[in-house]
This record gives sequence, structure tokens and C-alpha cells, in this order.
Amino acid sequence: MQLKDRLAVITGGASGQGLASARLFLTEGARVVIIDWNAEQGEKAAADLAPLGDIRFIAADLGQEPQVRAACDRILSECGPPDILFNNAGIGYSENGRFKMASIFDTPLEDWDAILRINLTGAFLMTKYLGQAMVGRKSGSIIFNASIAGVVGQRNIDAYTASKGGLVALTRALAASLGESGIRVNAIAPGSIDTPMIRPILTEASTAERLAAIPLRRIGTPEDIAGLALFLASDHAAYVTGQIIACDGGRVAI
Repeated sequence: MQLKDRLAVITGGASGQGLASARLFLTEGARVVIIDWNAEQGEKAAADLAPLGDIRFIAADLGQEPQVRAACDRILSECGPPDILFNNAGIGYSENGRFKMASIFDTPLEDWDAILRINLTGAFLMTKYLGQAMVGRKSGSIIFNASIAGVVGQRNIDAYTASKGGLVALTRALAASLGESGIRVNAIAPGSIDTPMIRPILTEASTAERLAAIPLRRIGTPEDIAGLALFLASDHAAYVTGQIIACDGGRVAI
């Protein structure tokens, strides 16, 4: 019970890495609030996880500041200040049908703005409105879900890469500024993870190409990310802050 009685807020918790993290945090004794724009999936996730412990769902579009502020106000009034904030929500480069994932020369401004608003500004807003409560209690763990694309260069997904690189820089900046308040700030940099978001582009050919570049020779799972998030949220990482930890099967090591 590494997180016994601690309050964890997980964005993008209705599916994929966020859902796996919510499940694991509950089994480790945490009270969990998941936030997601998809109300139907969020309600189902909360219902499915209810037998494991104290969980609730709040619907909010993290790209819309009034919705984020309302969700955070509700968390603070109904649950109290969080011990853990996992800024997991984001849009992946696999969603090329929704937004154009391309070089900056071929990326429409409205798509650039939308991708950064979802991936970077949403995390900024959640941290802005819940982080103050952590400062007040002088403890907490903030985790950003970045990407190896924010650490090493990747071609033709420039808005996505910029948004994840922003999270990497924000992680380090907040670790420096919030450390004196007892708040640890770290980021996970996933590689290829088998989630509903990325599954549409995992064709046989693309998977074989990805595996050839991964020393562990497998695609990651949401549970891989959840395990690392648990470590960063727990007392086992009490002296870890400002770190960008790749969870990619060794992809950026070679």
C-alpha cells in the first residue's frame, strides 16, 4: 500500500496509460480522481474501478480553461488538496486524422495551436490550479507524461514534438522552483506504448520497424507506464525530482 490514503489526480484517466495508472494507484491504497474529456468512457472507467477503492470521475476538456478551473475547484472542495498530480492527458501523433501531424511547413496554425493547447497548456492549467494547494501543504508529487519525442529529434511531427519538449522544460523549471516547498516534479518519456490511441498505426510493417529499434524487442504496455508513475508518486522516489525518465525499452539508448 505505497499510496495509502493519498489523493491522486490523473488526467486522461479514462483509457490507456491513465486508466492503467488509476487501477494501480487504487490497488496501492490511493484515492483517485480521473479527469477526461470523454464522459462516457470516464463514467465507465470509474464504475469498473469502483470495486478497487475510492474513485470518482470529472469530465473536463483540458484545452478549455474554464472547464479546468471548475474541475480543480471541485476537487479541492470535495476531496481536498492532492498528494499526486499525474498530468497524463494528451493527443498522440497517431491522431493524424484529427490534427495534421507534419513538418512546420505543412502544419496549419489552428492544428499547431490545438496540439499545444491539449498537450502543454492543459498540463500547465492543471498544475496552476492544483499546485498551489500542494505548495500550501508543502508536499506533493507532480508527474508529466512527455515523450521520447521531447528528448530526441523526430521528423514530421513538429507540433507534437514541441508540445512534449515544452513539458520536459516545464518539468525542470518547476522542479527548481517548487523544491523548497517539498514538491517533486518529474516526467515520464514513453516510447511506443500499445494504447487505443496508437493502435491504429501499429501495422505489421510499422511494428516490425519499431521493434528493430527497441533493445527489449517489444512494444510497451500501459502498465509499464503505470509502474513508473507509481514509483515517482511514492516515497521510494523521495529524493528524485527534475528527472526525465524514458520508458521506451531502451529506444533512446542506441
